[in-house]
Amino acid sequence: PAQKHKRGQISGRRFASERTRLREKNTALGRALRQEHASTCKSRGVQVHTAPAFITRRAASPLDSMARRRVGARLLLLAQFTQALRVTRRSLAGAAGAVATAPQVANAVRPPEFVTQQPGFTPTKSGLQIKDVKEGTGAAAATGDRVVYEWEGYTIGYFGRPFEKKAGLKGGDFEGEKDYSRFVVGKGEVVPALEEGVLGVREGGVRQIIFPPELGYPMIGDQRDGKMADPSHDRVGPKPTTFSGSRALDFVLTSKSDNVDKTLLLNFKVVRVDKPGGKYKF
Repeated sequence: PAQKHKRGQISGRRFASERTRLREKNTALGRALRQEHASTCKSRGVQVHTAPAFITRRAASPLDSMARRRVGARLLLLAQFTQALRVTRRSLAGAAGAVATAPQVANAVRPPEFVTQQPGFTPTKSGLQIKDVKEGTGAAAATGDRVVYEWEGYTIGYFGRPFEKKAGLKGGDFEGEKDYSRFVVGKGEVVPALEEGVLGVREGGVRQIIFPPELGYPMIGDQRDGKMADPSHDRVGPKPTTFSGSRALDFVLTSKSDNVDKTLLLNFKVVRVDKPGGKYKF
């Protein structure tokens, strides 16, 4: 045991000696590196303190400090000005609605034309798109006539969900359905798109119309606020005949998201055109 202890002492001394030698070697290497770095910094105009490992650049002049302060002040003023200009159309519409007492026409945000333009449809000056699926043979609808019609409706701008669907095929003859809707052209009983789109359609004719929000159901203020002027659709139709249809339509109309396209599609068939003073009194 004494011999082992002696060997342990010798090993420990050798380890301490080797550690001291490596430390001195590293110290010399570090000193050489610092001297080389100091000479490089001096050649580049960088001031080096005598204290080891602390390197600082030359102190900035008062002019540089003042320039930085001026730039910072200008950036702050620019940020405040930008923040003040961030007034959205929604806030402006809300302020206008607080002053106005009567419902206003909705400020619609229309998608780009290449998004809403559908192939096979003919656009009009108002933004309405028309496509005749079947030509009629009877009397043509005109202002002042009462039009008896059947219809289907789709939220074509939002997944194409139907909010009114008849038994007949879309674009077909709507066979098997006898619950007709009717309105007098020019009285504002239906959306402006249908008022315009029904003109010239003869009895038995089928037409499809695609229209933006400003030609659709009445809204108050900015359409992105989702405030309907006629929530029940009793005053301005056509009104969906089912609860699920009304919910699908109202979901799109009342949506406050800018990502929801509120473009609608109506597919209607003119069943009968009643002339003033004719057989059918109205």
